[in-house]
Amino acid sequence: MLKLRPAIYALAALATTLAVGSAPAPADQKITIGVSLAQDDNPFYIVMLKGIRARAGELGWDVATVSANEDKVKQINGVQDLIARGVKGILISPIDAVGVNAAYDAAKAANIPIVSIARGSTSPNQTIHVAMDEKQIGRDIAAWTAKAIGGEGKVAMLIGPSGAPTFRNLADGYVEVMAKYPKVQIAFKADGPLTRERGVKQAEDALVANPDLKAIYCANDDVALGAAQAVIAAGRGDKTIVTGMNGVPPALHAVKDGKLAMTVELNPFLWGRLGVDVLATYLKGEKVEPRVFIKHVLVDKTNIDEKLPKQ
Repeated sequence: MLKLRPAIYALAALATTLAVGSAPAPADQKITIGVSLAQDDNPFYIVMLKGIRARAGELGWDVATVSANEDKVKQINGVQDLIARGVKGILISPIDAVGVNAAYDAAKAANIPIVSIARGSTSPNQTIHVAMDEKQIGRDIAAWTAKAIGGEGKVAMLIGPSGAPTFRNLADGYVEVMAKYPKVQIAFKADGPLTRERGVKQAEDALVANPDLKAIYCANDDVALGAAQAVIAAGRGDKTIVTGMNGVPPALHAVKDGKLAMTVELNPFLWGRLGVDVLATYLKGEKVEPRVFIKHVLVDKTNIDEKLPKQ
C-alpha cells in the first residue's frame, strides 16, 4: 500500500497546518506547474487558485494557468498547451470524469504527473486525486437536514452536473441517509450546472410543484444562493431551509444573515495548498496514496461566527 508522508496527512486531517519549510528551487532548476480548473469565475476555484499560487510561491515554483470554464474541449486543449510549455506537473479539476480523459492521456504520454483536485477522473492515467469524502459529506448534510426539519416533510435535491461523479456521490450519500427517515420524501430532483441562475430556476420549479417544501439540498454554494433567493421571493424564507456546500465567503455571510441554513466548509485555499504539496511529494519520488482527503466542517448558526472571513 502506498504511504503519504505524515506532513501531508497532518494538512489533510487538520486543514489548519501549512507546510512552509521547503527551500525554493535553485534558479537554474526553476519549476513551473500547470493548473486547469473547471471554472475561472467560481468563488470556490478563485480561492483554490490563490492557495495553489501561495504554496507554489513558497516552494519557488511558477504557476501557469489555462481556462476551461466548463468546456471539455477547451480543458483538453488547455492541458495540451501546458504540456507543450514543459510544465513539471499539472493540477486539474476535471469538468467531467470521462469527457476530459484525453487530457490525462496526453499528460501520461509526456510523462508528466497529473493530479486531480476536488473533482476526480476515471482515467487510469490520473496520478493522484486530492479529494473530499463525497459520500460522507452527503450523509452529513442529510443527517443535519433531517434533524432540522424534525424528521419529516418534503425535500428537493438540486444535484450538480450529471457527468461529474463527485456530485453523484454527494447525492448518493444524501439519499442513503434520508432513506432512514420514512416521513421524509424526496419530492424533486434535478441536475445541472453549478450556477446561481440555475438555483433560482430549479428552486422556483420545486416550490411550484411542492409549495410545502421543507428543505432544498444544493450541490454547491452558488446553486444554494440562487435557491435561497427563490425561497425568499416565494415568501418561504422561514419555512423552507436551503443547504449549500463549499463554504465560500458569500455563502458564509448568507448563513450569518439567515438566508442559508447551512453550508459545508471545504477550505479551498488549504485544498489548493494541499494539491501543491502532494504534487511536490510525488516529484521528489516519495510515495503518495492515490487518494488524499481534505477535511470538511458543517457550518450553521452555531459556529458561523468563527468561520466568517476576518475583516
